[in-house]
Amino acid sequence: MGHAPATQAKIKASQFLSTPFDGFSDIYTQQRRPADNTTLIVRTSTTAMPKLHRTSFLFLVFFCGCLSHSAESSRYDQEELQWLDDKDDEISMVQSRHSALTTCDFSKGKWVYDQTYPLYDAATCPYLSTAVTCRKNGRPDSDYEKWRWKPDGCSIPRFDALDFLGKMRRKRIMLVGDSIMRNQWESLVCLVQSVVPPARKTVIYNGPTMAFLALDFEMSIEFCWAPFLVELRRGQDGKRILHLDSIEENAKYWRGVDVLAFDSAHWWTHSDKWSSWDFVMEGNNVYKSINPTVAYEKGLTTWAKWIDLNLDPRRTRVFFRSISPRHNRDNGWKCHNQREPLEYFSRPHVPEQLIVLQKVVRRMEFPVYVQDITAMSALRRDGHPSVYGRASGDKNNQQLKDRSSDCSHWCLPGVPDTWNEVLNAAL
Repeated sequence: MGHAPATQAKIKASQFLSTPFDGFSDIYTQQRRPADNTTLIVRTSTTAMPKLHRTSFLFLVFFCGCLSHSAESSRYDQEELQWLDDKDDEISMVQSRHSALTTCDFSKGKWVYDQTYPLYDAATCPYLSTAVTCRKNGRPDSDYEKWRWKPDGCSIPRFDALDFLGKMRRKRIMLVGDSIMRNQWESLVCLVQSVVPPARKTVIYNGPTMAFLALDFEMSIEFCWAPFLVELRRGQDGKRILHLDSIEENAKYWRGVDVLAFDSAHWWTHSDKWSSWDFVMEGNNVYKSINPTVAYEKGLTTWAKWIDLNLDPRRTRVFFRSISPRHNRDNGWKCHNQREPLEYFSRPHVPEQLIVLQKVVRRMEFPVYVQDITAMSALRRDGHPSVYGRASGDKNNQQLKDRSSDCSHWCLPGVPDTWNEVLNAAL
């Protein structure tokens, strides 16, 4: 029987809720075939269950709850697909916290060329945004896909899709943040989707969330658009108001999730004409101008209080990914025509956002693992889309020079795959 086109696997939440969970009553096991050392997924039972599995029920409750979300949040549907025109910032390094969780320091090491990479083919993953399919958009080189991160004194296990799906069976993992976190979500979905039959996977879009479902494993890989974590609303005059002490409109999507990975930094650094808000509000106080670092600490404190009050560390793992470095000097052309990673950089710098994050996390009761990806990523000037963030039939050099250069997001396959290998190792 032929496979359905990938586009048919994308359905709305209302359609999903009416779809029977026909595969959830089956039991699947992995079996090694000695003849060629391959792994098979074998259905060992097809006994019908008298009622839905508890996890299936949770899926239904979760997505039914999504349908009640206000129309205001849907404004992010299009915004989440837009790549930011970010300003320059410094290449940076950071320090991780919760060393008990990191017997291996994944943040220190080097990039080694590995012919066995990438871990998937972009051409066979239908879940990638056009903005990150750099080779399809005309990028002439492909070596940026073949670099593997090697930590000093240890190694990162090679990502195994079946192992990850088995580990996350009957669980939900959600990545929360901005478009760079969306970048990482697409990477994680592409890392696992090839081992899931077309008829047994689907993607659901609803409000500020999207979810890839692997039905036979009863698990989901989800993304929630919340670049500030706290709420950004529009007033009656259309002005954007950042509410530093309001978070529930975003946080209600995080309830019941088994693994939460957060990211929030870049949108707090925008200023002047690139500012992400018009006013900042805290309680009854409204500010036209506020120090972004002060605002960031207040916003993160609201997030931290919500985590402490609403989550149970025995049931939920929480990660906070460090800031993804940008290479936007020289009007965004710092990453253009880069073909290989830097070997090192001489002046390490800890960004203000990381200092604030560490300060806030230290005050929390809930154990949060700060995942340091900044140092390794700062070496990868070659990994950005640059001028290959959109398709073009004409590869004329002058036309490419007329384009804006994206040195903030990452080509896929590429650097975010390594972030996910580190996340998988931490799990």
